[in-house]
This record gives sequence, structure tokens and C-alpha cells, in this order.
Amino acid sequence: MNKVILMGRLTRDPEVRYSAGDNSMAIARYTLAVDRRFRREGSDQTADFIGCVAFGRSAEFAEKYFRQGLKVVVTGRIQTGSYTNREGQKVYTTDVVVEDQEFAESKAASANSGMMQQSAPMPAAASAPAPSQASAGDGFMNIPDGIDEELPFN
Repeated sequence: MNKVILMGRLTRDPEVRYSAGDNSMAIARYTLAVDRRFRREGSDQTADFIGCVAFGRSAEFAEKYFRQGLKVVVTGRIQTGSYTNREGQKVYTTDVVVEDQEFAESKAASANSGMMQQSAPMPAAASAPAPSQASAGDGFMNIPDGIDEELPFN
């Protein structure tokens, strides 16, 4: 089984290209800075920088909503490859091919973290009132009264 789950912050805005041909497909590449749980003795590195690649609708979603500093959760699979660079040297690659990607924090929490230069718009229900701020660091968002009929899981 080849399954990866990552949670981290985008190091920069996704780089999006479109494949050639009649049925062009979006291909988004981005790097996640994923915090390490433990620090190795003698090492200053506290995060791993993991390359991710998304295709099709996932790539278009990343292009539209993902911005530098945004905290996201990605599930996918590891894929290795290689190519020969211009100097004739063989270069080995390891990427996470994205199967699913989600926001890991609210827009307000992202903006308050001080890590984002721009905040990414979050998709929302057309007429839903804005949720109130989360209570002091509990990690949960309060759902306002009166939107029970708009929630799909009653």
C-alpha cells in the first residue's frame, strides 16, 4: 500500500501549467513545509519540504484557493522518477501525487498566524451567515444558530 497523509504550510503559491494537446489538463506543483515531531541532535532543521503534484480539478482548485503560508492537509501517494538534466546527469525525484487536499484551518486563523502574505478565499454556502470566531484556541469553530436546514448531515 502506498498512502501518504501530510499537514503543512505552502512555501509559495502553486505553480500551475497546462498539458499540451486537445484535452489539456492542469498540473499544479507546490511544496509543503511539514513540521517534524522531534529534532535530531545537532540539526537545526525542524521541517521537511515535500513536493506535491496535483492534476485536473485538484490542480485548478489549488491554483484558485492555495496561497503561500496556507495550512493544508494532503492525502496521496509517493511517486518516484528520474530524468537526465542538461549537464547529462541523472536526477532522481520523489513527489506526492495528490489524491485529496483540504484546508487545515479557517481563513481567519490563517490570517492571524502572520505567515500568510495573502489570505486565500474559502468556499462557503451562498446564504450561510459567517461562523463566529473560535473560542480561545480550542481548535473548533462555533456554528451559528439558525443554519440547521443548510447543513447536509442533520
